[in-house]
Amino acid sequence: MAKTDDTIENRVYLFESLASSYVAAASEQLGSDDPAVRERARRALAELAYVSCVVADTQQLSPEQVRERVLGAPELAPAPRSKAGGRR
Repeated sequence: MAKTDDTIENRVYLFESLASSYVAAASEQLGSDDPAVRERARRALAELAYVSCVVADTQQLSPEQVRERVLGAPELAPAPRSKAGGRR
């Protein structure tokens, strides 16, 4: 699926909004002297980036389908094409 400018803009907007709240709440962890604490905080930030991308890229799906995608449910494979070019 090609990413449109709107999709990229939505990704950035969603991530900016989510990350801003997270950074405000987790600033101590992000600046911790303990590398393990910092790593957990960075991983949480990475998860927010992932969620932002999934949400922006699945605008055509229902909320339930987006939830399953975010939780890591496997995508359904597209139906195989027949020799005539249509779907079976």
